[in-house]
Amino acid sequence: MRFIGIIPARYASTRFPGKPLAMINGKTMIQRVCEQSQKCKLLDDVVVATDDLRIFDHASGFAQVVMTRPDHPSGTDRCLEALDIINKDHSYVDTDCLINIQGDEPFISPEQIELLITGLRDTGKNILTLIKKISCEQEYFNPNIVKTVFTNNQKALYFSRAPIPFFKHLNQESKNKKLFGYKHIGLYGFRIDTLRQITTIGKGKLEQAESLEQLRWLQNGFDIYLVETQLESMAVDTPDDLDNL
Repeated sequence: MRFIGIIPARYASTRFPGKPLAMINGKTMIQRVCEQSQKCKLLDDVVVATDDLRIFDHASGFAQVVMTRPDHPSGTDRCLEALDIINKDHSYVDTDCLINIQGDEPFISPEQIELLITGLRDTGKNILTLIKKISCEQEYFNPNIVKTVFTNNQKALYFSRAPIPFFKHLNQESKNKKLFGYKHIGLYGFRIDTLRQITTIGKGKLEQAESLEQLRWLQNGFDIYLVETQLESMAVDTPDDLDNL
């Protein structure tokens, strides 16, 4: 089984235009994501998928880059087009796996990528993603941080920007015990045949309401399994988030 890591990176972010080229301690965000991903020895390839020449020209200096269409509804769709562009020799088959690495997490750990790869390889699941225990009230109520709830065997039930679960009797004692649920870390692993299926589905009402593409998959009966990480992840959603890095 082979594993390819693809980093979707578009320029026209609504909340932060040009985000992949934002500077963080002397390096652009997209360069930091690439360098962290390239440290994962279980990936056979790391590829940047963009729709902008500025990102293409910049990232070509340190990574394999492909130019994709500008009209993709999500980063997942962009990943599939990038795969098809580079896979002309069919070195990746539908039973291999693709890791969708978010282009706005400059300090993503290679160990987190390895968690998904070993999970896909060892369990035979079709879609895996990461979660981490939330330990503070600020994160729990932040709509930019996606929360999730799941079954006893780590299968996702729902994802939301709202604080879920809702603690009806949340009091100071509960707060002291840090009962704040789990946040989603937007790193995905897919079997390629499953990826092809989910990119043919139109947006549903849940995805439109929350602006979370994984809700489209859940609503259409695809199982998403969760792997817990103990490592922190810092996503950049707005320019203000740079001040917290």
